[in-house]
Amino acid sequence: MDTAGNSWIKDLQAIMADAEELLRATADQAGPRVQEARARTEEALRSARERLQGTGQQLDAQVRENPWVAVGVAAGIGLLVGVLLARK
Repeated sequence: MDTAGNSWIKDLQAIMADAEELLRATADQAGPRVQEARARTEEALRSARERLQGTGQQLDAQVRENPWVAVGVAAGIGLLVGVLLARK
């Protein structure tokens, strides 16, 4: 579960980094629509960063409090994915 969680977090961090790079690349672009899109993107990035940090802390605390539950959930998800993949 830890590896899957880390992978998801790394993917989200990569997306956020790409969005930040896009914002830097369009910094010299003018126009009200561009500025509006940049403002929305900056707000979405800020919100995603806050959620990512909060979710990571909550997940870490829950796994530390209930490690066997986390192992059971991970095993169940793995079994479900295995069954679904075997059907194809």
